[in-house]
Amino acid sequence: MDGFGYVLSNGPCDVIALHDCDITTYSRELLARLCYPVANPNVDFEFAKGFYARVSGKMHGRVTRLFVTPLIRSLEAIFGYLPLLVYLDSFRYPLAGEFAMKADLARVNRIPGDWGLEVGTLAEVYRNCSLKRICQTELCKNYDHKHQALSAEDPAKGLVRMCIDIAKTLFRTLAAEGVVFGNGVFNTLQVQYIRTAQDAINRYRADAAINSLEFDRHEEEGAVAAFARGLKIAAAQYMEDPLGAPLIPNWNRITSAIPDFLEMLGEAVEADSAVAVAAGGVR
Repeated sequence: MDGFGYVLSNGPCDVIALHDCDITTYSRELLARLCYPVANPNVDFEFAKGFYARVSGKMHGRVTRLFVTPLIRSLEAIFGYLPLLVYLDSFRYPLAGEFAMKADLARVNRIPGDWGLEVGTLAEVYRNCSLKRICQTELCKNYDHKHQALSAEDPAKGLVRMCIDIAKTLFRTLAAEGVVFGNGVFNTLQVQYIRTAQDAINRYRADAAINSLEFDRHEEEGAVAAFARGLKIAAAQYMEDPLGAPLIPNWNRITSAIPDFLEMLGEAVEADSAVAVAAGGVR
């Protein structure tokens, strides 16, 4: 969010692109393919979400494969057709940290300040942008980044913490669309999620076999069990506080309250950089 503000403070800008900072297979082509659908005036998209295969000698992307997709499809099974769920389920890799958007869209989007960032961003784009101006783009053939621990025993960190934040963001987004949650719904969702995730494991096992990939079924089942516990924690926290932490205000709200804030932000960053250069450091 601060990055958006700094870019907007530097004068005219048409497109803003973001990507993770821990990509180990980064290339210029990745950035070009991310920006192209939004930057090319003849293509006419406002938001582009990146996707890619998460495979080395084994499958990666456990939170997407074993939590987010099964959770969304479990919610679809319980609530039936909901346009927002269909929209979220259409993304090849909803947790990708790579996306590009028109600067005007960056000004109006509000996003969560936790691991619900990616799902929250997609939800805000759904609210603020025509669906026909949203696209996905494959960024590269081979993608890898630093991997986080599952942290099955400590829900305050690791992938379990991530799934808790994602689930709460999803619940609050659906509630804003008029979906009513209660203990009965969450009990059903718990059972439905576990079954859906277990069915997914069977499919991934077949995919791994046909592509000669390493596949540890016990490890996958352990991840689902940990995510199921995280889902239960997320439901309890949502019931205790349905509103949760407010979304980060968008830049139009900030500049309405403090008209010269972007200019002050740009000056502060430049001054901080000058100090770092004078001290012989690089930022």
